[in-house]
Amino acid sequence: MKLVSSGYRVAVVGASSLLGKELLTVLEERKFPVSRLVTLGADAGEPDLPVLDLNREPSDLSELGDDLEPTDLAATGLAESAADTDFIFLARPPSPSVRNTMGTEPLIIDLGENHAMEGAVGPVRAPDERLSIPFLDRELGPARPSEPASDVSRPRWNVSPHPASIMISSLLLRLANLSPVRLAVAQVFGPASEIGPRAIEELQKQTLNLLSFQKIPQSVFGAQLAFNVLPRLGRSRRGDASPYRDGLTDLESRIRTQVRSYLAGRACAPALRVIQVPVFYSLTVSLYVETETPLAPQSIGQALGSRIRLRKISEPAASPIDVAGASDILVDAITADSEHPNGIWLWAAADNLRLAAVNAVEIAESFMPRNAAPRGEGAKHGR
Repeated sequence: MKLVSSGYRVAVVGASSLLGKELLTVLEERKFPVSRLVTLGADAGEPDLPVLDLNREPSDLSELGDDLEPTDLAATGLAESAADTDFIFLARPPSPSVRNTMGTEPLIIDLGENHAMEGAVGPVRAPDERLSIPFLDRELGPARPSEPASDVSRPRWNVSPHPASIMISSLLLRLANLSPVRLAVAQVFGPASEIGPRAIEELQKQTLNLLSFQKIPQSVFGAQLAFNVLPRLGRSRRGDASPYRDGLTDLESRIRTQVRSYLAGRACAPALRVIQVPVFYSLTVSLYVETETPLAPQSIGQALGSRIRLRKISEPAASPIDVAGASDILVDAITADSEHPNGIWLWAAADNLRLAAVNAVEIAESFMPRNAAPRGEGAKHGR
């Protein structure tokens, strides 16, 4: 990544995770002005990565050129370095030691993993957090426009919703602008990458072993996922005396809470179910919506707005393969329900890692002062 001397001090927790790597890629592609980049592992099982630092004298910069290699600053302590930042991106829940060093200065952009932490009965919420989807906020206003302007303009803890939450909210709010939504049902088909590299590896091994008539591994999914679909995982996180809970039920709760919070009464919150499918990357959503008045599929397509690409019926069906590496949401040709005059079906696909990373970076960009140079060392930004 190219660093600039007048940029921001950025920390990424969980930088070596799939989502963390995608986040670093998006920061680079969007030329986010970074003067120092601290990359932190989320826990003991994820190694800390180096610190990139451009806060040095101009004479030193001339010796390094434009592309800088990581410098070893382990002696200073990465957790301590993370506390001295402008933006902290949480691609994974931080360890307690890192969490305690965050202080009150940096803007925290939580990609949502903290809302499904082990042992939590419900979402883990920060008292001053705000859920944000910048492209929808600009178009339709924030989720809670009644909040005081000071609170809306600069909350310390900003939550970037799960990509499924972004997809569902985008579609429902655009439809609600045409006619009030009275019923919605969403099915989210989650890829293995939502769980992490171990899930991708297990799905690959399951596929190969089945084709070669060998025993399949099941440590992640607890069942066969290859050439199969699972409404729940085979490994419960609680004993028999407690309600069933696994990775899918956690994700359902997280998406349901985020969608309801972001819609904030502007559209009907959907009944929701998450299904594990044998796909490596990209997620899909099947959304059934009933509106107060019948809507023609043609008018819906015109109203879907930015960040959504609509496929024609004459084109190939939208699939996870078509959205790999794309930041937009791809919606297949919209169809009316033959038994319900006010009912329509939408099928949407998005690159789960890309959409999550882009939304998180756009949250950070929304706090960068317009018509002003990024902050350098020693100045306070955006205040």
